[in-house]
Amino acid sequence: MTDPNRLTDSRTLAYINMYAVFGALENLCELDPKASELVRTKKPVVLGLFVKDGPNCTLTFKNGRCRLDDGVGPCDIKLSFSSCEKFNGMIDGTVTPIPSKGFGKIFFLLKKFIPLTDMLNAYMRAKPEDLEDEEFFKISTSLMFYTISVAIAQIANNDQIGKFTASNMVDGDIQMGIAGGPAATIHVANHHLLTIKQKPAEPRAMMEFCSMKLARDLFDGNVNAVACVGTGEIKMGGMMSMVDNLNRILDRVGLYLA
Repeated sequence: MTDPNRLTDSRTLAYINMYAVFGALENLCELDPKASELVRTKKPVVLGLFVKDGPNCTLTFKNGRCRLDDGVGPCDIKLSFSSCEKFNGMIDGTVTPIPSKGFGKIFFLLKKFIPLTDMLNAYMRAKPEDLEDEEFFKISTSLMFYTISVAIAQIANNDQIGKFTASNMVDGDIQMGIAGGPAATIHVANHHLLTIKQKPAEPRAMMEFCSMKLARDLFDGNVNAVACVGTGEIKMGGMMSMVDNLNRILDRVGLYLA
């Protein structure tokens, strides 16, 4: 449970790191040909990530693509963590994981997987000079969008304040997107949120950023979201109570991804 005196908690952060951050590897391999080529192997490689009392997932690398599935099934390599804090430590570079299975695949882990996560980190924490390249800027902003959209669901389902906000949300799909760019569905069912990385067929509410540049400025905290709503640079529609509650959860995303 989240300590009400703290802004964030390690378990929620672990879910964000697992599904939002590592989940963005799926998109990285789709968006950047270098990332796709890096993890292209003759045979599929399956990496299992197990966190005690926390999230568990399987990353499958096949044909230069990455897919994240919930839970740990049969895998070639397995990384196990005794706590959410230990798993989060791997993400911030303070913990070096040792495979509990798959020492024969250590080359893939060291020469493929870790460089792929380094590539993701370079996009997510981009240097100003790198963002001057139009293609880099587009990929970086798209990856941030997907990470944030998935983090919304993880906060709604695990963070104490996020769960309270989700308890006030009605069922339905919220469309999030960037005009001319990526889109996602925030699916709400019985106060549980799920992010689907594509537009919903019949959204009950929507929130759209007018451009990649505006989205980037918002993600980086360089512009005021309320002001952008007033100018029409952020479009909202449908059931506004869903959008209002979504924005409350979105406010907490920055605390975890800072």
